[in-house]
Amino acid sequence: RLTFGAIQSKLVVLKNSYYLRYKQLMKLHTLFILVIYFIHWNIGFSHQDSVPPTETMTISSKILGENRVINIWFPENSQTEYLPVIFMLDGGVHEDFTHVASTISRLIESKQIRPHILVGIENTQRRRDLTGSTTVKRDKAIAPEVGGSALFRSFIQEELFPAIEKRFGPAPQKTILGESLAGLFVVETFLFTPELFDNYIAFDPSMWWNKGYLANNASDFISKFNDQPKKIWFASSNTKSISSFTNQLSKTLDKASKTAIKWNYSFEPKEQHSTIFRAMKEKAFIWTLSN
Repeated sequence: RLTFGAIQSKLVVLKNSYYLRYKQLMKLHTLFILVIYFIHWNIGFSHQDSVPPTETMTISSKILGENRVINIWFPENSQTEYLPVIFMLDGGVHEDFTHVASTISRLIESKQIRPHILVGIENTQRRRDLTGSTTVKRDKAIAPEVGGSALFRSFIQEELFPAIEKRFGPAPQKTILGESLAGLFVVETFLFTPELFDNYIAFDPSMWWNKGYLANNASDFISKFNDQPKKIWFASSNTKSISSFTNQLSKTLDKASKTAIKWNYSFEPKEQHSTIFRAMKEKAFIWTLSN
């Protein structure tokens, strides 16, 4: 028979044994997490887009009151004068410019689209430049300054266009593309000033802005369009605050029956807001930019 003291001693031994096993398991768990992180980091690093040969210019903007960095990629083996131009928002080399340039280059090489020049507009105050006016307090809280899209559009038209034309000659066709808030700017530009570009590409545009103003009033804007041919491609992920308004815009375009507008809406419920740009860019570029 075991005495109380002996039982107590055995319990202490068991407790110490389990504690040592617990410490060993925790060490193995920590090691496992570090190995997974290392593998993930290296895989991610190996898939980083290499920076293509890029020409950079700086525009001292009188309209915006600041210097704006512009990144330019063009096909090496093509005559650069009078090529169509793609203007992209979030166009810094540490933003979306690199992976878009790589995709455009690959599509040109495979002859799925004709040669284009890519012009990336690097951000300074993204939420200021890409948003229109709003009456919603929550919208206004996302940045110290919002609602500067009209001024930013003036910069593109009056300062960026002439600078690119001086470098490459008049573009026979202009395209603008953007994602999220940049997609919002693309849709707003299409509805407000459709004459600025020939083609519009918007990935998951943040059309919840200002209580869905653009979607709610799209019919009025489109009714004023002339017969100048336009293309618009837009897509939405499973983000309901976006897809509800892009679905609404799709229905408006369908009802408008404007033969001059060629449009394509791609609802992608399997994609997330963070994945849709890279997942759908080739599809968008081929539909919009192919001959």
